[in-house]
Amino acid sequence: MVSDNTKIGSGLLFLGCIFLGLGVLFFFDPALLALGDLLFLTGLTMTIGFSRTVRFFSRRDRMRGIISFFGGIVLVMMRWPVFGMILQLYGLIYLFGQFFPILSQAMQNTPVIGSILSMPAVQQFFAGFGGGGGGRPPV
Repeated sequence: MVSDNTKIGSGLLFLGCIFLGLGVLFFFDPALLALGDLLFLTGLTMTIGFSRTVRFFSRRDRMRGIISFFGGIVLVMMRWPVFGMILQLYGLIYLFGQFFPILSQAMQNTPVIGSILSMPAVQQFFAGFGGGGGGRPPV
């Protein structure tokens, strides 16, 4: 059974991604990007819990990604949206890169995207994320 906090957090994560996408679509609108960042962080906290979020963002082996991600948020809040989003994207790939092979493997059974993700070149691309195999997911 999924708790109410997880359901609300998933909705906030979805809204955060929508607002981030709209912010990029509307030529890096700083207000939409800042709102998307706040909704994303709030949704992540509500989905996985406060203690796991703090533990995730305080790991020493991911300090480069953490600093990049939060530095990008600060740049977006200071109305430097293009540089902030580039820094955030780097931080997200560094922090959540281990999820990409898992996500690719799970989506290979979907009708349209599955045939694309089953190509050897695409599988090799996603296998390069996460720093090798056998590691546990980051959260």
